[in-house]
Amino acid sequence: MISLLDGVGSAKKKAPEKVFALRLDVAGTEPRIWRRVLVRESMWLSKLHDTIQVAFDWFDYQTHAFVLDDLRLGNPVRREEGIIEDDRDVPLADLDLEHRGRFIYEYHFGEGWQVEIKVEKVLTVVKAQFYPQCLAGERGGPPEDCGGIEAFHDMLACIKEPETDLGREWLQWLGPDYDAARCDLERINKALRKIEK
Repeated sequence: MISLLDGVGSAKKKAPEKVFALRLDVAGTEPRIWRRVLVRESMWLSKLHDTIQVAFDWFDYQTHAFVLDDLRLGNPVRREEGIIEDDRDVPLADLDLEHRGRFIYEYHFGEGWQVEIKVEKVLTVVKAQFYPQCLAGERGGPPEDCGGIEAFHDMLACIKEPETDLGREWLQWLGPDYDAARCDLERINKALRKIEK
């Protein structure tokens, strides 16, 4: 009996999909605010934006851009200082992340938030594991619209003195659920399950 593959050679096996272990650090924070996430290489860059928003408890109210050398991808816009290309149809696999090592995520251009993204490891997809997933992190994310890194550090100092006028104001604005010291991995991962690869 003759096989359909006789004389053709063995069929090529598809390489397993890569997973990137990314370390996300909010630049300039002291003590450091960071997360470690796993994402698939097939994920759209716009979904990595969604992942970062969830990881730091931001609400996507502002503009964003990923900076990779001379390339800026995010909310598409033309400005005097350059062009930001659309990030909605760029998969992570197209960015050569395993050889890049690092890149930057900018959020809320007026306040100047930056998240430094480091590619820590390149793994392969594990069946029955969900992606994206947050494995670790420290401290709560800076609150949306708190005024940038200097205002954030001022806010942290003020809430340590709740009996002062500024302390009371900040605590009222933040609400009773805000905890600067807490990284709630369970809540983050519950929200990340709603993000498709």
